[in-house]
Amino acid sequence: MKEITTILLDVDGTLLDFNKAQATALERVFELNSLELTASTLALYNEINHGLWKQYELGEISRDTVLFTRYVRLFKMLDIPLDGVAFERQYQSLLAEGAYLLPGALPLVTYLSDHYDLYIVTNGVATTQHKRLEASGLDKFMKGIFISETLGYQKPDVRFFEKCYEEIPNADPDKMIIIGDTLSSDILGGNHAGITTCWYNPTGEENHTDAIVDLEIKHLDELYQYL
Repeated sequence: MKEITTILLDVDGTLLDFNKAQATALERVFELNSLELTASTLALYNEINHGLWKQYELGEISRDTVLFTRYVRLFKMLDIPLDGVAFERQYQSLLAEGAYLLPGALPLVTYLSDHYDLYIVTNGVATTQHKRLEASGLDKFMKGIFISETLGYQKPDVRFFEKCYEEIPNADPDKMIIIGDTLSSDILGGNHAGITTCWYNPTGEENHTDAIVDLEIKHLDELYQYL
């Protein structure tokens, strides 16, 4: 691997367990609103949510459209007379409390911060992500935190990374690596920005996309032999 001085780190699914945070927040917000979160309701929500986020990554809709459409659409399809926008705000507040570190994440970041400049690069809600990073203790290891809502662009848009470069001293893409779990945003974004890519792939998925993976790992501990 070529010389690396700067590491761009995704958050959800890479350092923090978003699935656990989401599941906990969903259960609590449904309970608070006297609703039952059945398997079929969760499956429908995931279908709606994933579809909207995919449209967001492609630049077809805004982040606000994702957030303030998903529950409105869900409740309409289930004929539930609830305010989806208010429900979203309640959910975000609960989600911000979910700072569950993935195995090996904190020791790895602690080690890397002694040898590289670390930056967070994440698509998401700024207030929610900042709270989760602070609660997990990850924020103190970072030279900067870049969130799509703040930058005005999202991964994999090259403009997201160009905005990051403006804030990174002596930014040199040739000496950067991006580590993330999502091919369509992290890895493809790294490709667009000319950055070495590391795909964190704990479930052993196959890459059937156009994203070019320079390094693939199944466990975060594998990074010690490369960095």
